[in-house]
Order: sequence, then structure tokens, then C-alpha cells
Amino acid sequence: MTVRILGIDPGLRRMGWGIVESSGSKLSYIASGTVTSDAAMALCDRLAELFTGIEGIIASWQPHEAAVEETFVNRDAHAPLKLGQARGIALLAPARAGLPVAEYAPNLIKKTVTGSGHAEKGQIKAMIGFLLPKAQPDTPDAADALAIAIAHAHHRQSAALKAALTEIAPQRKNMRKRVSL
Repeated sequence: MTVRILGIDPGLRRMGWGIVESSGSKLSYIASGTVTSDAAMALCDRLAELFTGIEGIIASWQPHEAAVEETFVNRDAHAPLKLGQARGIALLAPARAGLPVAEYAPNLIKKTVTGSGHAEKGQIKAMIGFLLPKAQPDTPDAADALAIAIAHAHHRQSAALKAALTEIAPQRKNMRKRVSL
């Protein structure tokens, strides 16, 4: 079965996106790009612009699943807060379209694509070129989004299992309560 995956690299100025198709162990490049927001606009308008852009990509390319990079927290508390707002858009747009959305840590994405959890952006772009020869990402953000989609293609079965177990856990808890009564 072929699955079309949308990878999203969240950012407030530039939100990278990439779409791959996964059929067994075969990956195919479909499209990639960057949604941008105008830094001169109010934050709410920038977020709306990003949401509309991702919504349009979903409508145009019809992915089956989505994957988003988790937030990397550094010393500056203000930057992760703004990034978190952009991440909310990256999670909300596919969820509103009815897509299952998985999240991956930056180090797992890098390790999946390059073999090293601390790979540099240049290494990621080089491996994207190797794994998806037809891909020509226009920005580092688009390359990162393709890496996120690739990571999801490799880990989607375990993500689906985790989601299924999360759904089952409350049912098990309720069953234990009934049994112990």
C-alpha cells in the first residue's frame, strides 16, 4: 500500500513542507516548499498566513498522514514560545483535515536520515539528495521537512502502535476498576 506523507518543519518566518510517498521500503519524492509569513504583520496574522498555506498544501497534495518536528528548546525562553505557536499551526492544520499526525524529536529525525543524531544541515540535505534523487528543496526548511517525512516513513508503524496503545490504555484502566469492584 502506498502512503503519502506530509512532513512539516515548523517555523514562524518559514515553515518547510515536504511530501513523500512510501510503498514498503521504497520512497518517492512528490513535492516540497516553504510557506512564509511577513515579519511586519501582527503575530495573529502571521499564524493565520501559515495556517492557510499548510491548509492549501494539504488540499492540493492530499497526503494520508503528517509528521511534525518536536520543539527544540534552547536557552532563550522567548524563541521556543514563538516556535511553539508555529508548531501549533503545524499540528492543527493536518489534524483539522483528518490526518493522523506524528511528532518526532530532532535527533531521531537526523539519526534516521543520516545515521547521526547530531548531523549538520548540510549532511541532511546531502542525504535527502541521495534518498530522494528527484528532490530539489528550495530552502533548508524544505529539506528538513523532507527529512521529517522520511523519518515518519521509517517509524510510522511504531507510531501507529503507540497511538493504538494510548487508545487502549484508558479502556484497560476502566476494565481493572470493574474487575476490582
